[in-house]
Amino acid sequence: MSAEHIDIDLTRQSLRLLDGDGRMLARYAVSTSKNGAGEQEGSFRTPRGRHRIRAKIGAGAAPGTVFRGRRPTGEIYSEALAAAEPGRDWILTRILWLCGEEVGRNRLGAVDTMRRYVYIHGSPDSAQMGRPGSIGCVRMHNSDIIELFDRIPVGIPVNIHEGGA
Repeated sequence: MSAEHIDIDLTRQSLRLLDGDGRMLARYAVSTSKNGAGEQEGSFRTPRGRHRIRAKIGAGAAPGTVFRGRRPTGEIYSEALAAAEPGRDWILTRILWLCGEEVGRNRLGAVDTMRRYVYIHGSPDSAQMGRPGSIGCVRMHNSDIIELFDRIPVGIPVNIHEGGA
């Protein structure tokens, strides 16, 4: 069965990969914004609504590869690196760049998800999943983002919502 849709539930802090009939192919615990849901630029909130994966970045990169500006830095995440740079927002392993599909809600102007650089991405394995903790992105464990990255095409629809379907 091929993946047809990604569903992210902010209330449950989960990401489900669904087939064309809505059957669940996989479920992952995630961590979305500690500031809650919101679309406004500068809010550091996770945007809601219909999105697509605009780009897949990091194919073949080693687990723990550190990205800055969507480019590998040459670093591999470690506790020593984390200790040297406390407070750094770690974007690791793979990046799925989100693009909003709803003009005025999450596309164009001050609510544009893509221009806000909101991603689904890997994070340190010590990062807690299943509860909010990011500054807007959807964080996943490295092994989970690699699995998801390898299963989906660019352009796959993504729905981000608070509870329900």
